[in-house]
Amino acid sequence: MSGLPENTVVAWRGKRGEYSDQAPFSPAQRYPEYAFDDVSAEPNAAYEGVRGCFHTAGLDLAHFGMPEWNPLRELIHPGETVLLKPNMVHQRHPRDPQGWRYVITHGSIIRAVADYVWKAVGPKGKIILADAPQTDASFSEMTRLLGLDVIRDFYLARGLSFELIDLRQEEWTTHREVIVERRKLAPNPYGAVAFDLGQASEFVDHTGAGHYYGADYDAGVVNRHHSGGRHEYLIAGCAIKCDVVFSLPKWKTHKKAGITASLKNLVGVNADKNWLPHHTEGAPALGGDEHPNPDLKHRTERKMAGAIRGLSHRIPVVGPWLHQVARGLGKPVFGDTESTVRSGNWFGNDTIWRMCLDLNKIVFYGNADGSLRDPQQGRKRHYVLVDGILAGEGRGPLNPDPVPAGVLLFGVHPPSVDAACAYLMGFDPDKIPIVARAFQCRNFPLSDHGWRDIVLSSNDSAWNLPLVEIASRDTFHFEPHFGWKGHIEQAPALDTSADCTSEAVSQP
Repeated sequence: MSGLPENTVVAWRGKRGEYSDQAPFSPAQRYPEYAFDDVSAEPNAAYEGVRGCFHTAGLDLAHFGMPEWNPLRELIHPGETVLLKPNMVHQRHPRDPQGWRYVITHGSIIRAVADYVWKAVGPKGKIILADAPQTDASFSEMTRLLGLDVIRDFYLARGLSFELIDLRQEEWTTHREVIVERRKLAPNPYGAVAFDLGQASEFVDHTGAGHYYGADYDAGVVNRHHSGGRHEYLIAGCAIKCDVVFSLPKWKTHKKAGITASLKNLVGVNADKNWLPHHTEGAPALGGDEHPNPDLKHRTERKMAGAIRGLSHRIPVVGPWLHQVARGLGKPVFGDTESTVRSGNWFGNDTIWRMCLDLNKIVFYGNADGSLRDPQQGRKRHYVLVDGILAGEGRGPLNPDPVPAGVLLFGVHPPSVDAACAYLMGFDPDKIPIVARAFQCRNFPLSDHGWRDIVLSSNDSAWNLPLVEIASRDTFHFEPHFGWKGHIEQAPALDTSADCTSEAVSQP
């Protein structure tokens, strides 16, 4: 294992919100350890930041500044297969044509990390770049925007093994927010592995069985996989069969989970999103979490929406058309999702954190035959580098506002990285279930320490401290999603400084 402790997170600060625009995003200077010939004519803040993260982490420090510097040699071994898992949720921002830059992981981050991974695995190793975006997203469009095809071809032209894979089974076309076409996609070359966590699931003792809602109109599918003591997930084979998972999430707020970083990012390694419970239908008093106070108007909307979704799913052409008409008529009455709490988009969502932590257990402990190895045998290597050069606040994950933070976070322990992300956003990790519960799993633990044991290592002296000792005035103050506002921020008593917005936070 690495010399970087699990409870240490690197937080590197640089230029705000600046990315290179020219794929394949080569560095702007020929660093001593750089393995290739080409350099970029424009600045590349991401490459500088990734390099800075690994240096700040103290990796292979004896060789820094030399051609032999290989920072990931302690983490990744020659000949291994590494899965790079970016956040490719969707290419379209509803208000800003360039909004994808603060919604999905930038290609310059991917290229920089991939270069150092190649330094570690060598010519006999393999990189797999894969994700399962939202089903109505265009993988090909994101590939173009992020320059992923150019990056892939860059490596292939140099005789290096690099694969780019869409992990989804289907891609949908939507019109006016309604599915109008479903296209089957070619199976990915690594297949899928089914797991039943059973009593090891975080859903054990949860009262939502039979009322879960997944990613499609037919809620029967998700409930069949989470009933009768079963808690089943279908996971992309590459995430199980690879030697190392290297997660490259985007730093954002999230409507269902509070924040999205590495723990939430593993939703993208599943092979069928409709096996994943996203919220539980019904009122909180009855075990549901779709809405904090489902009044008559909300209950009426829910019944009508269920009927319309059923028609849309069962009746081609006419069903989707009626669905579009109903949505258009319903918005002025029931409110738009971007301003109205529904579908578990609030701080009381007690479902999604369980699903996400189950996925993390599977990646940490899953075997290729669908079994789980004994925790005493150790966890799979799962590293994280978070793209916060241009982050997102407010109505994340798809409709955030930009935060030009200029930050990258790196660590060898996903829960620790996510706790650092939450704290530096100005949030209280204890108030975000996906973070707090990651340190409390009853079976197949994700952590051997608590989040208050986390120590930051940073090029900014204000952050080069134990996490809990960082002053609130030195953190960002991200705007939460409106369904979480007033519930996850650090307590005012912790902040004796003047208000410090994310736009005004001081730079090192």
